[in-house]
Amino acid sequence: MAGRTKFILDESDMPTAWYNIVPDLPAPPPPPLHPGTGEPIGPEDLAPLFPQALIEQEVSTERYIPIPEEVQEVYRLWRPSPLFRAHRLEKALGTPARIYYKYEGVSPVGSHKPNTAVPQAYYNAREGVSLLTTETGAGQWGSALAFACAQFGLECEVWQVRASYDQKPYRKMMMETFGATVHPSPSDLTEAGKAILAAHPDSTGSLGIAISEAVEKAAANPEARYALGSVLNHVLLHQTIIGEEALRQFEMAGDTPDVIVGCAGGGSNLGGLVFPFLREKLAGKIAPEIRAVEPEACPSLTRGKYAYDFGDTAGLTPLLKMHTLGHDFIPDPIHAGGLRYHGMSPLLSHIVELGLVDAVAIGQNECFAAGVRFARAEGIIPSPEPTHALAECVREALRCKETGEEKVILTALCGHAHLDLPAYASYLAGGMVDRELTDAELSAALETIPAR
Repeated sequence: MAGRTKFILDESDMPTAWYNIVPDLPAPPPPPLHPGTGEPIGPEDLAPLFPQALIEQEVSTERYIPIPEEVQEVYRLWRPSPLFRAHRLEKALGTPARIYYKYEGVSPVGSHKPNTAVPQAYYNAREGVSLLTTETGAGQWGSALAFACAQFGLECEVWQVRASYDQKPYRKMMMETFGATVHPSPSDLTEAGKAILAAHPDSTGSLGIAISEAVEKAAANPEARYALGSVLNHVLLHQTIIGEEALRQFEMAGDTPDVIVGCAGGGSNLGGLVFPFLREKLAGKIAPEIRAVEPEACPSLTRGKYAYDFGDTAGLTPLLKMHTLGHDFIPDPIHAGGLRYHGMSPLLSHIVELGLVDAVAIGQNECFAAGVRFARAEGIIPSPEPTHALAECVREALRCKETGEEKVILTALCGHAHLDLPAYASYLAGGMVDRELTDAELSAALETIPAR
């Protein structure tokens, strides 16, 4: 039996352009709206937060955006990333399915996040910005931006959700090693943070609150800009290098995926993997099922409302048409900190509404069980976020075992758990609790969505 088959591209085969799916969709996504006027926002509304190059990418209708050579040079520190055939997992499950995973844990910070952190730092540095502010949940994004800022000589200030700040101290250490300043959120350094602490002194925080703090700090400093690790179009655009590489690697393997599964919190990992495959599907070349997997504790796609809502708690951002649980929603402090966002990428939400992607929510005990099973078979301990996708892969593989179908399953293993081992300790000790929103909690959360 093969241990696992690795499909590696040469550096010369690394994609030189990101893929923008918008021109290929059957209908355009709804535009962001100005929170004051309710009208579609223009570039001038985003200028205090983002450099012009990223604003242009956010609204672009070009199918391909060239990757600057300076960005490619940094990418080559770890890209192209490998695609693996999981023979040992297949044997452990006794399934006729063929399981592949695109492994992004080979990056300098152990996740897919540098794929967008590097270009964001590059474009900001090119336009004379000296400081980037951001939020982070589990810390992967904060670590990635700290690394990217170090490459281009920028300062980096990070607000980390308090629950993850306490659960994952090594992420803070990594960010500080790369030169970033890290604060727990909510903090007393911003008006948004002070307001939350006044009302909830023991708040465990949320990505929405941390976004408010980072945006407030950036907007007050003309030499600073804000960087976001998921949700927005330009972020998902940069992540499509994952799927573009995977397409080439499947050609090497002589295979085609029947089911593509990805975890979804803000949408960057899932969109980055599936958008290039969805392009091929829309062109009639392949026909995979595409599935987003989210936590039961934060089920924006499966139980949220598709509506215009703020991307942050304080209401400082534009209104985004997305699947949302309400911008005041404070998720339970589950271990998958990167999936604890109240909303979902507007672009991915639109694609779900078009019926091109399905969604499922899974409890964290089943997810960590899949993570342990994967680690013992494949030798990689997955971070808590992709265990959600792995749980659905296991479900699909076991369905194939029952039916005898030889489906090809692809997922993105978006990071390793070397700095998330306390989460596994909790699971292995039997201390992990599944948390599912009650209907009453959900109704209360949805009431905060602005009426339109």
